[in-house]
Amino acid sequence: MTLLPLKERTDMSEPSTPSPSTPASAPPRRLGRRLGCGAALVLLLAAGGFALYVWAALKFNFSEGERAGYVQKFSKKGWVCKSWEGELAMVSLPGTLAETFRFSVRDDKVAEVINASVGKRVALSYEQHKGIPTDCFGETEYFVTGAKLVEP
Repeated sequence: MTLLPLKERTDMSEPSTPSPSTPASAPPRRLGRRLGCGAALVLLLAAGGFALYVWAALKFNFSEGERAGYVQKFSKKGWVCKSWEGELAMVSLPGTLAETFRFSVRDDKVAEVINASVGKRVALSYEQHKGIPTDCFGETEYFVTGAKLVEP
């Protein structure tokens, strides 16, 4: 039986490290993509939840009713989100101190009726929406849905 000589290693340098294009470096890239997709998903869910909350706050009202008095102030306000804002002076008896009712209007047709009746006695139908997160929809939680002139 004859022994064959072992092949000696001619390259005595350290084994080479894999290049960036080899599969060994793929997991860190996948991790970064997963983190990016996860962050995008969290932001998307947060935005969707906020939109759902705003929709519910505007869709369902806490209370509704009607108030009568004299519109003493009515104007369209806001830098970016314009809304109609007004004050109704409610007087129970002549000579008594008037109570003011601050309200917002989102419908331009209702705003036209109120604008035409400034200084006259009106009855305003309103809905109260609690928990609206921003002033972009109106400065108050009372949104007028209708207006009619009341004969003195």
